[in-house]
Amino acid sequence: MAKIDLYDPKWVDMVFAEKNKEYGAYKLRKETSKRNIKALAILVIAAAILGGFLIWKVQADKAAAAREAYMEALQLSKLQEQAKNKDKDKPKIQAKVPPKKEIPIARATQKFTAPVIKKDELVKEENQVKQMDKLDDRAVGTETHEGTKDRTVEAVRNDVAVNTPPPAPTEEVSNKVFTVVEQMPSFPGGTGALMSYLQSNVRYPTVAQENGVQGRVVVSFVVEKDGSITDVQVARSVDPSLDKEAVRVVNSMPRWQPGKQNGSAVRVKYNVPVNFKLQ
Repeated sequence: MAKIDLYDPKWVDMVFAEKNKEYGAYKLRKETSKRNIKALAILVIAAAILGGFLIWKVQADKAAAAREAYMEALQLSKLQEQAKNKDKDKPKIQAKVPPKKEIPIARATQKFTAPVIKKDELVKEENQVKQMDKLDDRAVGTETHEGTKDRTVEAVRNDVAVNTPPPAPTEEVSNKVFTVVEQMPSFPGGTGALMSYLQSNVRYPTVAQENGVQGRVVVSFVVEKDGSITDVQVARSVDPSLDKEAVRVVNSMPRWQPGKQNGSAVRVKYNVPVNFKLQ
């Protein structure tokens, strides 16, 4: 028996020959090919629309993520600018350096006169050098007077005092927490890496999700001299559950590059926004 193409309308006419073609089955069989083509066209169009929507959704999510990262970086720069403006009003602590002492020039106290050879009869009696046994009592004094200090020793002492280095910074200055320094502390990889780390490690609290709570929590902390993170606090609160998660993720950050002032590592206070947004 030859194979019959069920989609070919010719076999329908053969089956329904000399029969009542007004019966519904004939019409259904006759229009099978049209219905299949129409269904296939609808399926292709629906798949194209769905695929286009998915592509648009992915692109929109990427654009939203990039826009959000930009806004967070902008917010971070604004916070640092505000901290910098506040620090300008604070007096700067400078190490006290003793003024340099000028060493007085030593003056000659004796005058050397070159000897002149003359005949004995030409030398006056008061200018002759007398022998010890011929000196009267007025030639030798009986009072004791204190001599002057050695100018050489005094000059050395003054020079040592001038060259003495300034005292080391006190413990209060070394433990001071700065808000703005010459070289600000930085996250390994920069601000972009910091925002990416926060987005990847934040765990949205279930309670906040169920209640539809979202927002931006600002967390302040201190970057120590060795780059570690201490004194983590919430500077701007949104919700207790979000605040707690923001503190946790900031505490989990790796060591930073410490800030420096006058070439030395110092403690610096830093603010970071942690964003919570429901998808």
